[in-house]
Amino acid sequence: MIPLYKPHMPPLPELDDILHSGQLAYGKYAKAFERSLERFFGEDAYVLAANSFHMAISVAISLLEIHPSDEVIASPMACLASTQPFASQGIKVRWADIDPYTGTLNPDSVRKKIHVNTKAIIHNHFCGYPGYIDEINAIGKEYGIPVIDDGIECFGSEYKGRKIGNCGTDITIFSFNAVRIPNTVDGGAIIIKDPKLYRKAELIRDCGIDRKNFRDDLGEINAECDITLTGYSATMSDVNAYIGLQQMGSIKRILKAQRQQAAVWKKELEEKEDIKILQRREINPNYWVFGILAPDKRKCIQDYREKGWYASGVHLNNNVYSVFGKEETLPGVQEFYKHFVALPCGWWIGE
Repeated sequence: MIPLYKPHMPPLPELDDILHSGQLAYGKYAKAFERSLERFFGEDAYVLAANSFHMAISVAISLLEIHPSDEVIASPMACLASTQPFASQGIKVRWADIDPYTGTLNPDSVRKKIHVNTKAIIHNHFCGYPGYIDEINAIGKEYGIPVIDDGIECFGSEYKGRKIGNCGTDITIFSFNAVRIPNTVDGGAIIIKDPKLYRKAELIRDCGIDRKNFRDDLGEINAECDITLTGYSATMSDVNAYIGLQQMGSIKRILKAQRQQAAVWKKELEEKEDIKILQRREINPNYWVFGILAPDKRKCIQDYREKGWYASGVHLNNNVYSVFGKEETLPGVQEFYKHFVALPCGWWIGE
């Protein structure tokens, strides 16, 4: 059966040398990986690689000084990895509804959910399909609330010709988990628009340490170097970063292959009156999956699996989990979940 996800792994000619080099922690390969990401996203992209997506979110939480009992607005139609980090820090997630035709945040619902305790809007771009970025960012600006673009599944996706990560949003986070593109086996990244916040995030990611002053002329820990911020051991290792760096050489080919496969799906499905294709004029998804809305979700999944395609609903709406508190009924979420089906659209299909 053709899988919905498949980890990509390029040749790794230097991996054995790195593993036996005695230099495995954050170093030259991690810095090179960050620079390659900055080139990919273009100007004004200040990038920090992290050792996991959870840590990337945690750095963003600390950077924005979001504390326990504070609130964030988020979509429940997201990967649990996107929402659980907030619960783990005692931050209340206030669920906003979604557009039932796109799976992404409904700007009108976001506006209604804003509260005096709202400290951030978490804008998930569902399964690689960008949401209403200009509208959500405008709401954040109007109320003075920072917006975090949750790009867990949308590396390479574009909105109005701009890559997610360079759309004017305050902070963007990406996952480099094994089934993402690129993957570093595990890892993540934070993109920060403000250079001052970037420098602060750099300290938070590394236990508050300023590496330029942390050691004295003997290489001993410098007693004059104060630690003023609480932080995390969240730097990416050179092993993971090297894998990511090698992956970056394949990104354009991967995205091209997935968009070509999406064109095949569109041609096959455009005349099926009962199937609606997830699409908007403003967006160019990375087609991590190919999304459709089917009248009978279960039957659609079974039919495609019988044909050799591992179709799936992918995510369960997170507002049903008791860890987040009382479940809230959201009509858009219910409608979307009832009909959404993801079809395989990865680079491996053409192979």
